[in-house]
Order: sequence, then C-alpha cells, then structure tokens
Amino acid sequence: MNRFQVKKVAVLGAGVMGAQIAAHLVNVKVPVVLFDLPAKEGPKNGIVTRAVEGLKKLKPSPLGVLADADLIGQANYEEHMDQLKDCDLIIEAIAERMDWKLDLYSKIAPFIAEHAIVASNTSGLSITKLSEALPEAIKPRFCGIHFFNPPRYMTLVELIATPTTEPQILNDLETFVTSGLGKGVVRAKDTPNFVANRIGIAGMLATMKEVENFGLTYDVVDDLTGKRLGRASSGTFRTADVVGLDTMAHVVKTLQDNLNEKTDPFYGSFGTPPVLAKLLELKNLGQKTKAGFYKKVGRDILRFDLDSEDYVPAGQKADEVYGRMLKRPAAERLKLLRNSEGPQGQFLWAILRNSFHYAAVHLATIAETARDVDQAMRWGFGMKQGPFELWQEAGWLEVAKMIQEDIDAGKALSKAPLPEWVFKGPVAEAGGVHTAQGSWNPGKGEFQGRLQLPVYQRQHFPELLLGEAGPKFETAGSTIEENEAIRIWTLDEQVLIASIKTKMHAISPEVCEGLMAAVDLAEKDYQGLVIWSGDEPFSAGADLQAMLPAFMAVGVSAIEDAEGFMQQTMLRLRYANVPVVSAVRGLALGGGCELAVYSARRVVHMESYIGLVEVGVGLVPGAGGLTYIARRAAENAETSTGKDLLPFLTEGFTAAAMAKVGTSALESRKLGYVLHSDVIVPHKDELLFVAINEAKALFVGGYRAPHKRLFPVAGRDGKATILGSLVNMRDGGFISQHDFHIASLIANVVTGGDVEPGTLVNEDYLMTLERQAFCSLIVHPKTQERILGMLNTGKPVRN
Repeated sequence: MNRFQVKKVAVLGAGVMGAQIAAHLVNVKVPVVLFDLPAKEGPKNGIVTRAVEGLKKLKPSPLGVLADADLIGQANYEEHMDQLKDCDLIIEAIAERMDWKLDLYSKIAPFIAEHAIVASNTSGLSITKLSEALPEAIKPRFCGIHFFNPPRYMTLVELIATPTTEPQILNDLETFVTSGLGKGVVRAKDTPNFVANRIGIAGMLATMKEVENFGLTYDVVDDLTGKRLGRASSGTFRTADVVGLDTMAHVVKTLQDNLNEKTDPFYGSFGTPPVLAKLLELKNLGQKTKAGFYKKVGRDILRFDLDSEDYVPAGQKADEVYGRMLKRPAAERLKLLRNSEGPQGQFLWAILRNSFHYAAVHLATIAETARDVDQAMRWGFGMKQGPFELWQEAGWLEVAKMIQEDIDAGKALSKAPLPEWVFKGPVAEAGGVHTAQGSWNPGKGEFQGRLQLPVYQRQHFPELLLGEAGPKFETAGSTIEENEAIRIWTLDEQVLIASIKTKMHAISPEVCEGLMAAVDLAEKDYQGLVIWSGDEPFSAGADLQAMLPAFMAVGVSAIEDAEGFMQQTMLRLRYANVPVVSAVRGLALGGGCELAVYSARRVVHMESYIGLVEVGVGLVPGAGGLTYIARRAAENAETSTGKDLLPFLTEGFTAAAMAKVGTSALESRKLGYVLHSDVIVPHKDELLFVAINEAKALFVGGYRAPHKRLFPVAGRDGKATILGSLVNMRDGGFISQHDFHIASLIANVVTGGDVEPGTLVNEDYLMTLERQAFCSLIVHPKTQERILGMLNTGKPVRN
C-alpha cells in the first residue's frame, strides 16, 4: 500500500501566517524549513530569523514550548532553493498579491520533488488562476489550503481544488491535516473568500450595517453577539480587533473586487463601513496596534466613537430581557426576537435572519453541502451552531416563512428569494438540511453523507451537527456498570472504558468507587482500562462541594477519610495488573492531574492544560500529587552520578507551590506531568482510538505493574534549603504569609519531612504527610476564605 508521508515541509513566506504555520508544524513534530526573501543587510536569513524570534513574543503563544522555535529551519530564496527538493509538502504563504505568488511559483518550480504537494495558503485569491503559472507536471499536485489565524488554536482548514487537482492529492492532504495537524477540514469551492470568510465576513458587514440601522454601541453589540448568541465570547467588534482591521478590510476588498450585483445579490451591503474606513485611516488596526474598535488605557476599556473620532468609556451591557430571550428554546427564541419592540431584539432577529438568508442563497455556489457551511462556521468563527443548524432546530419551514415575509416586505438586505429547495422537496419534507442520510447537496439535489476517508475511522465519536446520525459516546458500546457518577463500558470487548459523568468530571467518592470497580473488572476480563469521559474537561479535580456536607456534619475526619480513599484509588490505578491509560483532553487540574500521573500511560490532546492547582484554594495536592513529585525526583536522580536529590525536586516543588499549569501537552511534559513515553495527539477526536490501541499494545507487550519500591527523599536538609528561599520571597513581599505556610507544608511532604537526607520511604508514608497537610489547611480560616471565594466567584482569592 502506498501511503503519502510528510517527512518534511517547506513554508514559503515568514509573515504572520507563514511563521505561525511553521510553529504549529514544529508542535506536531513535523520538520519544517521557513523561507523568505534574502535580507538586504546583514545575514541573508535575517527576515526569517526575526520572524522566528517574534514567535516567542506572541500571545497566545503559537509554540507549545518556546524553545522549539529553534527547530524551525531558516532559508532564503537566493541560497537554499535546493532544500525544496527534500520536501513532501510546500505551503506558500506570502502576501495576498497574485503577481507576487505567480512570480514565486515560476522560481520554485524546478526544485519541487515529483511527488510533492504544493498548496497556497490564501484567504480568497482564485486557486485556479494561481495554478496556471505552474508547469503541467505540478498542476495535478496543486491546491489551496486556508489556515485560520492563529493556526495553532483555530480548528478550521479549508482545502480548495482546481479543475486539474488529482482527487487523491486532496485526500492525502486532508489525511495529513486532520490526523497530523489536528484540524477540521472543509472542502471549499474556488469562489471569493471560500466558505467561512464568505459567510462570516458578509455576516460581520451585515451586522455593522444593522448596528447603524438600530443605533447600538459596539460594547452592547458584543455583549449580544458573544456567548449569549452561542458564538465566540469576543462578539463582533472585539473579534474584528483580534483578527486585525487591515486583514478584515483585505477580505472585504476581495468580496468587493470579485463579486457584483449579478454574482451576489447582497453586494449592495458590501460597502466598507464608515467606521472601518475611519479606523483604517487612523491606522488603528485593532489588537496589533493596541487600538481599533476598542482601546485599553490603563485598566480602562474605551470604545471608538465615530462622531467624535475619539475613544469614550466602554462597558455597556445588553438589556437583560434579551439575555433571557436568548436562553429560551430555539423556536420560541426566534419568535420572541422577531416580535420584540426594542432595538436590541430587532437587531438580533435581523442579523440571524440575514445569516440564514445569505447561507441559503449561496450554498450551491460556495460548498458541496450544508454540512460544509455549518462546520466552517463552528471551526472558523467559534459558533456553537452553524446557521443551518439553528434554523433547523427552530423549525425549518416556519423560520423559512418568516425570512421570506421579511424579504417580501423589504426588511432584508437583499430582494433575492430563498431557493426553491428550502420550501419544496426533500429538505422541506425532512424538516431541515441535516438528516440521518447526510446533509443537503443542492447541486445534486440529495442528502450526501460524510467523506469516508480511512483517517476518519480513527474518530470513534466525531463532532456531529444537529440532525446528523452517528454514535454518541453516552450510549455507545456495551455498558458493564453505570450510575450517576460513572459509566463503565466497552467498544470492542477487549478494553474497558471508564467515563466520569459528574459536573466538570470532578472526582467524588462515588467516582473513586467506580474507578476501583473498573480496575477489578479490567483485571478479570479485559486487556486494559482507558479513562476517557467523552468531552472536556478530563477532570477539574476533586469535588470539594461533595466533601463539604460531611465536613460540616462530622468534622475534619470525614475529609481525611475522603482523601485517604482518593489516595488508595490512585495507587490502585498505578499497581493494576492491566495497563490503565488516561486519555486527557482539556483541563486536568488537581485531582485530575493526579488521576493522569498515576495511570500507566497518558494519551494527551495537544491543547490540554495540566497541573496541580490546589494552592489556588489554599490547599495542597492531597491525592498523591506531592508523592508523585517526590518519587519522580528520586527516579530521575537515579540516572545521575550526583547524590543530591534537590535539583531533581526543585521544578516539581515549584510547579505545585506556584500552581503552574502546562498550557499545552508539550509544556506539561516539561513540568513532568506528561512523560516522554506518553503519546501526544493533535486531533481531539482521535484520543480514544489512540488510547485504546495504546492499552492493547501495552498488554500485548506483556505489561506488568511496577514494583512497590522504597525510594530516597531529600529530608530535612532539602526542606531547609527550600524554606530559606520561601522566607526571602515572603519577606520580599512576593508571597503572603498564608502562601508561605502552604508552600512550607508542600516542602515538608516532597522532602519526606523531618528525616535524614537519603532516607528510604514508600508512597504510603508520603501520602500520610499529604493527608495531614491537607486536613490542617481545610480548617484554616484563610483557606476557607479561598475555598468559598472560588465556589462563589470562580476566581482565586489572594489573602
């Protein structure tokens, strides 16, 4: 079987997108070389070098680990063209100028390997026109690839074929982008701005037009069009600032230059909004220039006022009556908004109606199916539902009639009627565009299923759209045992799966009982146990609220019993006779982190946040986290010729004492919560597949639980050294007295307490110290302030 392998990638263009695409390739272990023009002064690679250095300063970071920027190869077109011959994939990401791109293609063509795929990262230029500059031998291997910014964090990648692109080339690239880069692929037609930006930017322009119509302020609009509407929390105008107003203006210009009244009946609403024109004139381009629709001055957030051409105080919120409307079921919600008398409600109905109208009119020309549109808007614009999903949920024909009534009354942005398929035929009969058979393809006049590439067999539970058929993890497979806290089940009768069902997958005594039972069952009848709960987070930690009633009724002994039970659960996982694999996605904090580190192996989604964060609520890790740090330090020290344990302990102590969280699986590996033997998975929906196969591989390889060994601790000398540093931090005002107290207790546990350096201890001994420290803090007034503050506000209290 021939398999397309991407052993090396070239990225052409070290601008914002090119450099960040290169960074993400490094994150997923793909060797990459970044090209740009030779610098006119200094070293020839100067442009690329500055771009790579700039990656280290960006927030949020495009790199999982900042030091990995050094893994990006640096090259220029004058000296290093031969390096292209070794590349399996070449991604061109230079400026959006057709003439520049075509000139570059003519220069690189002689150096492209005969098997290599060439793809242009453009947000709207015609891929077919770009392909015309390539030799005939390369045209079948050329396509468009459109990453969304920032490439590390945005799920969507659009792939665009030309009439000469070989279908297998697109399949190979989709496989790599999905599994190798962890992205969601939508295949777009070669039309201006493709799918997501065509719908999304048209929607933003329509929103700005309706803002003028209804006289609303930007902060009120962002409050209405953010999370309340099931969209990105940044709303409309803050999103524009983040994207960059120059970038938005470029995408708008692509629409203006490549469309007209005949090709797009909404063209009349594509004029550059006056406020956008003025901000561009002032060079206030958004977040990159620290001023756009919003500007931060000290701690104050200001918004731009077009009349005065200056910034005025922001912070206005929407009328709460509309907040309540937006919580109603979809059908009721849309009727309430349409019939509301206030401008905020009328505005909301208008922008939703416009999005439904535009998507329906243009579906046939921009995408194969309605699925492509809804997935593009979910993945590219952070919407919980695409426009067709919401329309279908609210009642397809009833909403369609409301839209058409507004069109006929002249209230819509265009007089174009809804397509005939909206009211007649299979869609009307099915009550929407997404069905068990597939999603509506207006070109073929039928419901079309998902693309069946082998890579998608790795996704047991892909993200489904409303109305689509597919397995749901809550009910899939065979249930062995289930209660309100946990489900124990299997997909293949070979590996057992434990799925925590509590809120935020918090670890309660009932969850611990379930995990113990799962280990017993796995040891008896299965090859391994996978802890995977279907969605985020993996686990936000121990369920403090569940412990409070027992604490109030019985006192601290109830807490000590609960902590002891959690500790024994962790040890049961570690010493199980079958491999226990934690499949980590999202947050794994506190007890969730402990659950992961006590497993035999971790399979971790790249964008996971892992750490021991108990200090934030005035506690210490109490379910074996500190014991793990001490044991790992001893194991790491064994590989060294030195006798001193402290250097191996320092990073683990600091991470726990400062509640450090790895903001990627790669960073968590540096903190010691993910090991080099663990597997990091780019795509969230492949996590369970990989974890099950990892458990099977361990079992087939003759897995045996580790021996219960004694190991040395740093003792009183190590503790004294750590305390000396803590005293300096306290006296210097860097930490509070209570912070000092908590950190001292952590130091006491990880060094083994008042014993000689090198004393051999076991896990039970250190866990006893952990429980004592935890219970002494739970009754401390300042810790109780922190716990209540977190439970009430969700934010840490500093005291």
